[in-house]
Amino acid sequence: MSPDPLRILLVDDHPVVRRGLRAMFADRDDMRVVAEAADGRTALDALEGGPEDAGRVDVVLMDLQMGAGMDGVTAIRHIAALPDPPPVLVLTTYDTDADILAAVEAGATGYMLKDAPPEQVCEAVRAAARGQTALAPDVAARLMDRLRSPRPALSSREIDILRLLSRGLSNRAISRELFISEATVKTHLVHVFDKLGVDNRTAAITTALERGIIRIT
Repeated sequence: MSPDPLRILLVDDHPVVRRGLRAMFADRDDMRVVAEAADGRTALDALEGGPEDAGRVDVVLMDLQMGAGMDGVTAIRHIAALPDPPPVLVLTTYDTDADILAAVEAGATGYMLKDAPPEQVCEAVRAAARGQTALAPDVAARLMDRLRSPRPALSSREIDILRLLSRGLSNRAISRELFISEATVKTHLVHVFDKLGVDNRTAAITTALERGIIRIT
């Protein structure tokens, strides 16, 4: 007797994307989409037995940015805190260091890009269900570059500050946004400048964008 198909929860704010993924999985005997969600909050409701109860879920396939709803990273963090959380596989268009690092730190099992071939996405879902890490080749290469690079890696807090810096926020505004003191912001900026090999805010933003550490939102 063949094993039960993997039960998948799709989380993406684009109905066309969800429809395409559902059709792709429908062609596989070992996979079945049991629920869909347009944002992280609805996904959590489904996992927690809310109005869109998905029952048992083997893998959550999660986008990162979902309009005004709960974003993917926040949802991953909440899912990881559940008593018996299913693995979360990110499927997104975003491939910057900031996005990858945030998702992995939140608890994502894998990270795939939407331009990946269908069979590669399906194999990543199978790997996630087995508890294995599944990374798109470009993402794996980027992570390896970070490990091999002689440059010190930026911390998630430093990336947060860079992202806010790119939006034109002042030190005071950044301190309010992150609930830290202005002195702490200045200390982080000193470390950011040193790690990026720059000496001013504009150069820091330009270098971070060129290296894919942050992206313009």
